Amino acid sequence: MSPPGEAADQVGAATLERMAAAPRYNRWMFDRLRPWVGRRVLEIGAGIGNMSAFLVDRDRVVLTDTEPYYLGRLRERFAGRPHVSVAELRLPAVSPGLVAERLDTVVCLNVLEHIEDDRASLRAMHDLLQPGGRLALLVPSLRALYGTLDEALGHCRRYVPDELSEKLRAAGFRLRHLEYFNLAGVPGWWFAGRVLRRRLIPSGALRWYEALVPLFRLERVLPWRIGQSLIAIGEVPA
Repeated sequence: MSPPGEAADQVGAATLERMAAAPRYNRWMFDRLRPWVGRRVLEIGAGIGNMSAFLVDRDRVVLTDTEPYYLGRLRERFAGRPHVSVAELRLPAVSPGLVAERLDTVVCLNVLEHIEDDRASLRAMHDLLQPGGRLALLVPSLRALYGTLDEALGHCRRYVPDELSEKLRAAGFRLRHLEYFNLAGVPGWWFAGRVLRRRLIPSGALRWYEALVPLFRLERVLPWRIGQSLIAIGEVPA
């Protein structure tokens, strides 16, 4: 099981390993999505399972990725859980076997920005879901933040609310919820990617950030509506 070979994949793998050491941040992200996550869930771009670990209490979980290295890591990590399966998924192609899973939730976190044809991929996510099913989507926001960190990770874009809303509706979703996430991450991402021109999240800064997550959770009571990411919930009309 060899690590990814392409430059962007190597940076992505290193980033996932660093984020694995940030359980408070991962829990905070999932807590913002939890109200929208059902019982039969497919995760797109599950990586090494940093967020997948919060899904394993569901009735049925399908973890997907495109990279054999990640698929192997996922199979190892969640071996012994018969309700969890691992499958390759390369959007916008969708296999009939995944459609037959009768999914009520697709979780897609920090993946859509990597895909050149995001419109077709959103339509594929729509087609994976049963009527009434939901897509829980998280993407990077604010185009002005795009810098070397985004380039190194292979990001095609960062999103703004109007663009994301339009693309979800064009894919057949009804927009149920849209909000910014991670206000505190904005200055750090800008400084690391636009000023220092880093290509990997600094591990020291991440440790400080992880320690302050309980404070950052208070962002929802603040009057400012901005953040490093956007959370969107799309629903398939019943």
